[in-house]
Amino acid sequence: AAGANDVHQPDTLCAQMGKSATLNCSHTKGSTYREMYWYRQYNGESMELIVYTTSFSSPDFGKFNNNDKYSAKKAVPESGSFTVNDVNHNDSAVYFCAVREHSDRETG
Repeated sequence: AAGANDVHQPDTLCAQMGKSATLNCSHTKGSTYREMYWYRQYNGESMELIVYTTSFSSPDFGKFNNNDKYSAKKAVPESGSFTVNDVNHNDSAVYFCAVREHSDRETG
């Protein structure tokens, strides 16, 4: 995809059972790209959105709300982090970070 190299996240992260694991993501696309999405993909399955974050509002976990399993931080437009708490075997997956340019236009 065009511009894919502008977004940086770790290739592999090993975590200890019962501990938390934090993934960091950053980009060089500029401060207007302040929306960040974190997806999870289990082997052989489709990607699933876990959380949507921006630097000016609280994370939106959608169906994962009220769930202590995940947390996310985004203080500045160019970077953010996603944490999996109380790591277990079920958390073994590919996690994707995606960024999108923020638009002030109303969508109808």
